Amino acid sequence: MPEIRLSANWNYPTAIRAGAGRVRELPALCFEFGIRAPLLVTDPGLASLPMINDILNDCEENGLRVQMFANIKGNPSGQNVTEGLTVFRSGEHDGVLAVGGGSALDAAKAIALMAGQTRPLWDFEDEGENYLRVNEDAMAPVIAIPTTAGTGSEVGRSSVITDEDAQVKRIIFHPKMLPAQVILDPELSVGLPANITAATGMDALSHNLEAWCAPSFHPIAEGIALEAMRLISVNLPRVFADGRDVDARMQMLVASAMGATAFQRGLGAMHALAHPLGALFDAHHGLLNAILMPYVLKANAAAIDEPMQRLARYLDLPAGGFTGVLEWILQLRSELEIPHCLAEIGIDGAEAERIGKMAAADAAAASNPVALQAPDYQKLYLSACQGRL
Repeated sequence: MPEIRLSANWNYPTAIRAGAGRVRELPALCFEFGIRAPLLVTDPGLASLPMINDILNDCEENGLRVQMFANIKGNPSGQNVTEGLTVFRSGEHDGVLAVGGGSALDAAKAIALMAGQTRPLWDFEDEGENYLRVNEDAMAPVIAIPTTAGTGSEVGRSSVITDEDAQVKRIIFHPKMLPAQVILDPELSVGLPANITAATGMDALSHNLEAWCAPSFHPIAEGIALEAMRLISVNLPRVFADGRDVDARMQMLVASAMGATAFQRGLGAMHALAHPLGALFDAHHGLLNAILMPYVLKANAAAIDEPMQRLARYLDLPAGGFTGVLEWILQLRSELEIPHCLAEIGIDGAEAERIGKMAAADAAAASNPVALQAPDYQKLYLSACQGRL
């Protein structure tokens, strides 16, 4: 297939520059947003790679006083945010460059939110009107550059941060946490290992699939989710097979951003379970969603027949309806070498009762197509541990 070399500027849901090589526009964008001393927040696995060194050098050569912070866990913690905030303040930085996967992006947005706040981080948890406590004028601007196609955090207004003391993931929210500028540059993701490509790509699918199944009225999000799933169905197998397929990488970055836009409609039981499992077992969020996906679909089967029929038709699957979609997902997981059950990643069903209660209380549970209670989540969790579909 010939390379298309897609490139475009968009202003939805924020300003986005999409295309290969566009990371080189970063210094000019910093000046455009009044950033002269940015803090670059990235994943520890990326910190020593040439791409980060190139970004730092490019910033310095253009007169920016840049510093890097990379002490971030795979499931970013409140302590990570506190440490990053200390670096931000001590270095007298005036903006944040969020470069990396969802962990780095979430931590970066939280650091930027906290830049000039006097309240503790958990005071801004997404409950009620807590966001009104934020001093908006004290927030730092963020330019987000994802290097994985999964969370879509670059177009989100929140961060998922682990409260390690309480062993729970908390959503920190404010409308202005949405980055001021996003760069989607597929060249930054070509070196991503196949297993991480698979897990993050399935995370993007989980966002779009749960948004598609959510029962609330939001035709805009519904349409975005549907097309994003088509992009994933075509391009995720391509990038898994050939990580240097730049055009497929571009399409996956777009589908990931679309997912984070679409889930304004809601998420569901995949995320309701993945959040406590990530907090308790520190497992990769995308991989958890990938493993949980067919089990959650089965649990929701009675309520999602109509959307599954439409999805099967849109994706032109060999079999129609719920059966066709489930078969497609199972085949895709097999092709991407995703484990079939949680036990394969060391999660053996321990603390099932606690996890059931945590999942039922999770914010994502509210928009699941079927109203599952704690015992239902406990049963669903054990099925996913044991591989019982």
